[in-house]
Amino acid sequence: MNKHLLTEIEIKNFKCFENFKADGFKKVNLIGGKNNVGKTAFMEALFLNACSESISNLLFGLSVIEKNRDILNICINDKINIIDLLTTNGSFSIDGVHKIKFTTNKTALNNDTIEIQLDENDILNINFNEKISFDNNDKVVFISNFGFTNNDLKQVYKAVQFQDMDVFLNECIVDFDDNISQFKIISDTPYLKRTVNGEYMELSKFGDGIKHYISIISSLYASKNSYLFIDEIENGIHWTLLDKIWELILTISKEQNVQVFATTHSKECIESYARVSKKLEDEDISFISLYRDEKNNIKSVILNHQEIKDRIEFGLDNR
Repeated sequence: MNKHLLTEIEIKNFKCFENFKADGFKKVNLIGGKNNVGKTAFMEALFLNACSESISNLLFGLSVIEKNRDILNICINDKINIIDLLTTNGSFSIDGVHKIKFTTNKTALNNDTIEIQLDENDILNINFNEKISFDNNDKVVFISNFGFTNNDLKQVYKAVQFQDMDVFLNECIVDFDDNISQFKIISDTPYLKRTVNGEYMELSKFGDGIKHYISIISSLYASKNSYLFIDEIENGIHWTLLDKIWELILTISKEQNVQVFATTHSKECIESYARVSKKLEDEDISFISLYRDEKNNIKSVILNHQEIKDRIEFGLDNR
């Protein structure tokens, strides 16, 4: 495994995690567990870790988490309030020393840059101007359970175009639904071309599954040499297509050197994950099962490729 990939994490006082450790992560990692056990929060902690190369990237990561968690209110109010994300006083720490308290000022979802207002009195042991701007960290991609905005999809689709994978993506789309022959972004709006009459229709006119499918494939190219996080990976995907999406993820992640973390509630999704990895002889996978112990502390069991296969062959439920 390349050294930039995450192999372990320690989480303290982040959302539902008080003192949590896990290790044994692989190239592609699937996260399961009951509702409200902390699957998304766990992945958000991993995402912030991946965004921690610089303060600007970390701030971007925090804004992504807030957008994903409160997308409906953001759409109504057209703003993001980044507060109380890590601690009750709305601060976060870097290396346990530098602390910054921050709020946002008039941001828009489709902007690539968000401006953070900083009060000098809230800054300890670090020198900043009163305003700090940070750029979209487009190498570390997070697909929320709500899916991508048109702008999000446009950003990751650029990587497909730059790597000349447009034809391959269209072939994948035909495999998903042979009533569709082509994907394009025209004047910032995603379109699909219908096979029957050659007519282009806005992607929003189709089901969520095809958008999720295109988003995942495009994001694998956008995350080259980096990380991809997918919340509720099976969203909108019929169980008969799960093998196809896992084959694409396992194959492209290896080609592009992408570490993938995804959550699921679906037994069929877990079984497909194990089945496809066996078919491809890809052992660089793990299944992370989160649960609460008798003291209500979140714990994890991490299964490697062989353990996942053995449990399924013995008829045990990995969920």
